[in-house]
Amino acid sequence: MGSTEPLSEIAHDFSPMMIIYKDGTIERLVGNVIVPPSFDPKTNVDSRDVLYLPENTLSARLYIPKNTKDQNQKLPLVVYFHGGGFCVHTACSSTYNNYLNNLVSEANIIAVSVDYRRAPKNPVPCAHDDSRSAIKWVASHVDGDGPEDWLNHYADFQRVFFAGDSSGANIAHHMGVRHCQEILDDWDCFNSSILLGQGSYS
Repeated sequence: MGSTEPLSEIAHDFSPMMIIYKDGTIERLVGNVIVPPSFDPKTNVDSRDVLYLPENTLSARLYIPKNTKDQNQKLPLVVYFHGGGFCVHTACSSTYNNYLNNLVSEANIIAVSVDYRRAPKNPVPCAHDDSRSAIKWVASHVDGDGPEDWLNHYADFQRVFFAGDSSGANIAHHMGVRHCQEILDDWDCFNSSILLGQGSYS
């Protein structure tokens, strides 16, 4: 009779968020439902994923109202940082995909939803460092010659907002502080405001 390998013992149980095992395995208990980018007929919003930091295979999900591409108009830009205690969820989680589709439709904006490395494998401030790289990637489109056409053609860089919920609100706050410091250091790439949020978007 063959033997079966015993399950690894639990090192830390952070239910209902995650469980960490002694062998280093991380079992995330929420935020695991991932959806691909697509056109959402309910909100008339289109989305696609782009790499903003290829060396770490980090991406952001862009959202745009479909009628914008027909009217050739500039829209406010929201850079959104997802929540999850720095440990769970991603920019591609169904929770955030649904929320951003609705936000973009109702507010008539463009959104960049940032994915970042998560703890505990990548502890804070990795999430903040990745998010700063994402903002610099966004800023590369200010003159209309960045790598992403949606931002080049349709984003109004005089109306840029940082937003997030839970740990994402923490990131948005820190990104605003860093940006203000860079304005003082003569690196004012666009006008920005900070929107902080707390809540569950289902």
